[in-house]
Amino acid sequence: MLALTELGQRLRQERESKGLSLEDLQKLTKIQKRYLLGIEEGNYEVMPGKFYVRAFIKQYCEAIGLDTDAIFEEYKSDIPSTQTEDMPQQLSRVRSRKEIPQHTKGVSKAYDYLPTVLVVAGVVVVGIIIWVIAQNIVSDKNKEQANQEAPNSEVQQSNTQEETNETTAKNDNSKSEDEQSAADKKEKEKAGKEKAAKEKAEKEKAEKEKKDSGKQEYKEVQKTGRSATYALSGTDAFNLEVTSTQADTWLDVKNGKGNAFFSSILKKGETKEFDLTKETEARVNIGYSPGVELKVNGKAVDLPFDSSKQVRQVVTIQYQPAEAQ
Repeated sequence: MLALTELGQRLRQERESKGLSLEDLQKLTKIQKRYLLGIEEGNYEVMPGKFYVRAFIKQYCEAIGLDTDAIFEEYKSDIPSTQTEDMPQQLSRVRSRKEIPQHTKGVSKAYDYLPTVLVVAGVVVVGIIIWVIAQNIVSDKNKEQANQEAPNSEVQQSNTQEETNETTAKNDNSKSEDEQSAADKKEKEKAGKEKAAKEKAEKEKAEKEKKDSGKQEYKEVQKTGRSATYALSGTDAFNLEVTSTQADTWLDVKNGKGNAFFSSILKKGETKEFDLTKETEARVNIGYSPGVELKVNGKAVDLPFDSSKQVRQVVTIQYQPAEAQ
């Protein structure tokens, strides 16, 4: 194994202080684990090129919360500078004129005939426009003549039909207004019932939460190293909320049998909720505890250790339902 550089040692210490493994960092940065290990060991030969060295170091620093500009300045002797030769050859080469396919020469000849083609097309378009205008003029004259020759009886019949339509429309409008009024009344009654049912449900829920919170007991059982155990009793519900307010953190939530409910990165500002009422025990592993908040049944509970001193913390909650007590 290669000796760690000062930069590699600094990055590894910062990563481990946040409770992150190389696998965790790989999930955060999408950079292969062997490249991350190469950065920590100063083994830049495993990288695709010097450009990727600087890019991967930048992503590494951002993932663990370090100032990238400060790191590049402080350890500039450990970080290779990028050069144009690092660019893939296929991006830096320009084909010569000799490499241009010969079939494109025929295209240039076709451009010589383009003006003639455009003139012919313009003449055809103008002819079509003139023909359409002429057809519209003839059609308008025929319509005007037909209107002048129409019998007066058709006008009278039209007036009678309009009066009939007006009467029918009035009757329909009156009927529609009555139907709309009845529908509105029915809709208001329905909305009132739904509102009353919702208010009743919310009231019952609030009373139940108040009643449960009054009996709920959450007490410490033991502490050792970075782990602590608590006992939850006096309630018929076990709902857990975990929120990260300062930075991304690794979060792992399992039951007493080792079955995982969540095992991934909890983003900054994100909240995860877990209904653990059917479980007797839950184990919460927090990789980076600063800014992490826990709530049990909607009530905030403190982390067992000072997060500035103990970054990674493991909280085990043993649950006994009130009805079983």
